[in-house]
Amino acid sequence: MKHEEISLNTKKELVESLKKAMKNKPFQKITVSELIRDCNMNRNTFYYHFEDIYSLLKWMFEQEAIEIVKHFDFLVDYEEAIVFVMDYIEANDYIINCAYDSIGQDELKRFFYADFLEIVVSLIEHAEKITGKTISAGYKEFLSHFYMEAMAGMLIEWIKDRKGRERDTVIQYISSTVQESLLGILNSNIKI
Repeated sequence: MKHEEISLNTKKELVESLKKAMKNKPFQKITVSELIRDCNMNRNTFYYHFEDIYSLLKWMFEQEAIEIVKHFDFLVDYEEAIVFVMDYIEANDYIINCAYDSIGQDELKRFFYADFLEIVVSLIEHAEKITGKTISAGYKEFLSHFYMEAMAGMLIEWIKDRKGRERDTVIQYISSTVQESLLGILNSNIKI
């Protein structure tokens, strides 16, 4: 086995151990010691791969969700990307809630922010291509952060309270709102 493969397997083993621990206790009470004991590894192995448990959590989210979402073709699969994220949230409900309860909404959002911001920027650029119109760099940056905050806020709200919010309805609302408002902004003659 190559070094990269061994390293990846080690990281995956640590992720599985973290998931197991998150089923039973708050994230902030999980220690490196218990993870390495569960994986039968030494402390140096953990720190060779990760700076701390937060970086392990971030790597897990990146591998299981963010990297996959980045490979969607947003020209065709925008709604499918939202479906994937919602499916991931449902399948990993205890992990997401454990992270949310332990590190809070802002910190959980921070894990996803840069990667999902890149996705939102690509949606805006796609809308510019469709309409043949462009917006200023400053307004594009504003819109990117605006949509990112709105989508993250809606997803986090849905994570914490799903009562009266059907998954498919939330997906449709997010998708329609982003697409229609972007096209509306670009088709207006407002110079921003």
